[in-house]
Amino acid sequence: MKPFGRVVICGVGLIGGSFALALKARGLVREVVGIGRTTASLERARELGVIDRFATDWATALDGAELVLLAMPVGQMLGVMQAMAPHLGPDTLVTDAGSTKRDVIEAIYSNLKSHLEQVVPAHPIAGAEKSGPDAARADLYAGRKVVITPLSENRPEAVARVREAWAATGASLHDMSPQEHDRVFAAVSHLPHLLAFALVHEIAGRANAEQLFGFAAGGFRDFTRIASSHPEMWRDISVANRHALLAELDTYITELAWIRALLSQGDGDSLLKLFSEARDAREAWLAGRFDA
Repeated sequence: MKPFGRVVICGVGLIGGSFALALKARGLVREVVGIGRTTASLERARELGVIDRFATDWATALDGAELVLLAMPVGQMLGVMQAMAPHLGPDTLVTDAGSTKRDVIEAIYSNLKSHLEQVVPAHPIAGAEKSGPDAARADLYAGRKVVITPLSENRPEAVARVREAWAATGASLHDMSPQEHDRVFAAVSHLPHLLAFALVHEIAGRANAEQLFGFAAGGFRDFTRIASSHPEMWRDISVANRHALLAELDTYITELAWIRALLSQGDGDSLLKLFSEARDAREAWLAGRFDA
């Protein structure tokens, strides 16, 4: 793979920072420039070696850039694209790491209409509950999936170069339409986060919350781990993908109503069957039998 000269990372936390570190670890970028909302995060990223320098305006950041990664929460995409559009040259490629795709692509068409050939949407499936520059690591994407959702207007060479960049992080690449992407991840990512946040919030609101948290152990910790995730990011994802997420939530509520009925009836045999089927499905998933 031909190395990049200058890569710009907007959002230098876990996702953007790990992308930069992965390219650096393989010697595939000469310089990484950071840009973002807070100077403190940018300075910390520079201290850690995640970026080489940072810019406070898009004209400076994009000067000589070959690739831009938009790695901030999806709720910020619209404003960021508006700000960068006047300074984006015809030879600078753009990709993103947004966890939703239809809203991001709508923002692309609204704000980067004259640059559609060079903007290639993507989504790395490699999040974690920690955020910020200190959470970034070079191996975050190793063995993980990255979904590419190319635009019909994309130049083939632009798609190929963006795919090279993501593959260089150690990820495996998969293509999806934006609609399929948002339906799939509403079920297996967005809904689990919603449930984890909801359970912790409900427990925390009880009069005996201190007692409940005091006795909570491994099961509670495992189920609610992702409730330590970035609240702003997950607010943005939930709102952006709310139609698909509402459909998944309704399906889950139906499943809970069925389980409630089994409990009410004391139907241990049916509960055992349900639990066994769920366990077997999870074990098959862990064994890679459902791998895409």
